[in-house]
Amino acid sequence: MKCVILASGRWTRMKPLTNTVPKPMIEICGKPIIEHSIESTYESVDEIIIIVQYLADVFRDYFWTEYKWVPIRYVHQGDEKWTAAALWWLDIEDDILLLYGDSIFEKIDLDQLKTLDWYGCLVKRVPNPEKYGVYVQNTDGTASKVVEKPQEDYGNLTNTWAYKFSSQIVDMAKKVAISQRSEYELTDAVNVFCKQHKFHLIEMKWAFVDVGYPWNILSANTFFLEKLVDSQIEGEVEENVTIHGNIILEKWAILKSGTYIEGNCLIKAGAKVWPNCYIRGNTVIWQWSKVWNAVELKNSSLGNNSSVAHLSYIGDSVIGNSVNIGGGTITANVRHDKKSMRSMVGGKLIDTWLKKLWAIIGDNAAIGIKTSIYPGRVIDTHGTTLPGAIVK
Repeated sequence: MKCVILASGRWTRMKPLTNTVPKPMIEICGKPIIEHSIESTYESVDEIIIIVQYLADVFRDYFWTEYKWVPIRYVHQGDEKWTAAALWWLDIEDDILLLYGDSIFEKIDLDQLKTLDWYGCLVKRVPNPEKYGVYVQNTDGTASKVVEKPQEDYGNLTNTWAYKFSSQIVDMAKKVAISQRSEYELTDAVNVFCKQHKFHLIEMKWAFVDVGYPWNILSANTFFLEKLVDSQIEGEVEENVTIHGNIILEKWAILKSGTYIEGNCLIKAGAKVWPNCYIRGNTVIWQWSKVWNAVELKNSSLGNNSSVAHLSYIGDSVIGNSVNIGGGTITANVRHDKKSMRSMVGGKLIDTWLKKLWAIIGDNAAIGIKTSIYPGRVIDTHGTTLPGAIVK
């Protein structure tokens, strides 16, 4: 069996983070999104094929040509849009485990799919099926078709984009017509496949972590950090550091005196947390980053080689790589009217349905000292603010 992972999109809903890295390579609790899937599948496949296009070299530079002795092959998608077109470039005869590169599945659920005698997909029950692709189920538990965002009641078994196909799906994908959205869509090929094969619907037993928007990085980190049952400390912990919770402190990382940690945290190799900092919630501090004196970080992700200067407060925020946050910067987290947060995505305000969301800051941004950031605001790649600025 081959594992094919679709990772060729431009992922515009994740901007500004995807200006510099493809979405499947965004790091969630210690490794890129796509690596979580690879780690759960490599033992039972004989080859991993990654369909790439946008920033393809980022994948090659990270994985090279194998993962724990399982070969990795890269197939470059052409200019045609969308998911069916991603399969056009495959030359394959084996059964296929097909995954999307921006979703994370539990290994136990993928194992259910891989060991099927026939073909099928993972499905999940949701309370709002009209927002998803919904499978129409036959009496024997197989699928007759999938309907995108149905207006009629077809049940609530939604598509999670994890499939087991025969190699015939490639030819079926090549024959789909262009959709009303001017795209070649994989679900059209799935419907053809359902007519010719028994296509089983396997209800997921465990979690499905979908990272659709930048703020989903925080909930994805939380999903993994809450599983920590013991601390793993390889770095340096000075005297008078207080830790309430379980942490991973990688080698060359330092927690300096007076630091107070409350909750589960991941602090990557080479990161430094200077004296008298307060780290709480499910926070991730990436490699070689610096959290300077008397900073509070709460439920946030601080990217590689980034710096938060003294007397700052950063909470419920996603900070990119090589970002410099000036001293005294404060992020606000709750609207005065107590409504859920809205954030700008693709030029439109999107309701996050979160009560707390602060800043999304792209790579290489420079935030001036004493900047105040309103809730849910986005600062672009290479963005800057002046000292004392208010980001409304």
